[in-house]
Amino acid sequence: MAPGIGSLIIIAIIALLVFGPKKLPEIGKAFGSSLREFKNATKGLASDDEDTVKKVEDKKNDVQ
Repeated sequence: MAPGIGSLIIIAIIALLVFGPKKLPEIGKAFGSSLREFKNATKGLASDDEDTVKKVEDKKNDVQ
C-alpha cells in the first residue's frame, strides 16, 4: 500500500517539528545528492553487466 496524501502531510509536519525549518532543507539536499549518487552507481553496475553479457555472447558466436 502506498501512503496517501494525508499521511505524507503528517510525515512532513512531524519532520518539520523534529528538525526545524532551518535544518530541513539541508537534510533534503543531502538526501537528494545521496539518491543521485546511488542512482549513478547502480547505472554503472547495470552497464557493466550489459558489457559482460555482450562479451560472452561475442565469444560464444566466435566459437560456433
